Amino acid sequence: MEAKQEPTLRASISRMWQASAAKILSLEASWATQSGSPVFTIGGHYTARGWTEWTQGFQYGSAILQYDATDDGAFLEIGRKGTVEKMAVHVTHVGVHDHGFNNVSTYGNLLRLMSEGRLPADTWEQRFYELALMCSGAVQAARWSTIHGGGGYLYSFNGPHSLFVDTIRSLRALAVSHRLGHVLMGENDSRISLLGRLIAHADATAKYGVYYGEGRDFYDVRGRTAHESIFNRNDGRYRCPGTQQGYAPFSTWTRGLAWAMCGYAEQLEFLDTLPDAELEPWGGRAAVTAMMRKAAEATCDFYIDNSAADGVPYWDTGAPGLEKLGDWRGRASDPFNQHEPVDSSAAAIGAQGLLRLGVWLRKKGETAAGDRYWQAGVKTATALLSEPYLSTDVSHQGLLLHAVYHRPNGWDAMPGGGTVPRGESCMWGDYHLRELGLYLQRVLDGGPYLTFWS
Repeated sequence: MEAKQEPTLRASISRMWQASAAKILSLEASWATQSGSPVFTIGGHYTARGWTEWTQGFQYGSAILQYDATDDGAFLEIGRKGTVEKMAVHVTHVGVHDHGFNNVSTYGNLLRLMSEGRLPADTWEQRFYELALMCSGAVQAARWSTIHGGGGYLYSFNGPHSLFVDTIRSLRALAVSHRLGHVLMGENDSRISLLGRLIAHADATAKYGVYYGEGRDFYDVRGRTAHESIFNRNDGRYRCPGTQQGYAPFSTWTRGLAWAMCGYAEQLEFLDTLPDAELEPWGGRAAVTAMMRKAAEATCDFYIDNSAADGVPYWDTGAPGLEKLGDWRGRASDPFNQHEPVDSSAAAIGAQGLLRLGVWLRKKGETAAGDRYWQAGVKTATALLSEPYLSTDVSHQGLLLHAVYHRPNGWDAMPGGGTVPRGESCMWGDYHLRELGLYLQRVLDGGPYLTFWS
């Protein structure tokens, strides 16, 4: 990072934590657990949305990150209490692909803090977190569909035919569980490797969910992603791309793109912690690393090329109203336009992917390439840590403004009778802005690198 950037970025991160504290306390004081999990805000107040329970881990994980960054024990108490009392059901949730979101954000962050010496050593508390994470990874890995010709994937909540690009970030659940020495036990006491399923899922997503400009179909543009890849479960053959939350199967929903960016970059870091012998049964280090690197670089390049000039993307690169915005790539994002919404949550997720890929490449001696991704990540983070994206209004429970949940279903609030969502927040956006801030804070301070693999 250029030295001249550091003071401004440090000040922005500090300001973010100050705003964040009041919002966590407000949600803790007002939220009725029986309502379900908080998902997104309407009129500045968090509401639930019954679809899948994938956001509660972000609620309590946010409090843990707040403690991590500020040493304020009140937030540790909120996060630890919420994890112990509320999160067990998510550990054994067999109906979702979201274990990396719910459980690594809570149990994983607590175990990480204990491993770093930030929490008092307590063998039984440590074992409690470890057991939860081991079980979570195994339950996630059990959602398995095979592919014709070999391989397989962790199927989405839509069912065994459906591979979601989002699930790349949930691979962290399998990675943590594997590092804790766990396996999934199958019929006849077969031992199913969590690492093997992690690599197979990453490979399937790279093959079917990420494009490389190699002529796969008429809309094959390098780095774009499909939200969903659909398979025929009668024979395991791939059929077509699809989408749940994007504009079209052949356009790129940018939050799905961001999940792939962050997930692949994080898994490249994970691979570096494993001995060669562990990777040999799954193709060897060179092949596995090359597969993940190709996907990480392609998606990050596409993001850079298809975001606004400040690094913040619109919700889908094929959204029909974008043409009315003129040269939207050449100027800063405009969350107040009358045609298409931005998605700040995609930016918060994608920025971390850019930064992690940049660091990983620098460690491989590829400084110029690493610097390019790092600077793109810093640019995006800088935009999110200031207005109009950072919410400093104490009456608004959200931290990161102008997020989008489900544009096709019309679930997002559109204030003033307008047709474009704006001004609201979501749990995953708020959590990932905090995780992004903590990641940068540690890099700036020379602290422990933010990882779950240590």
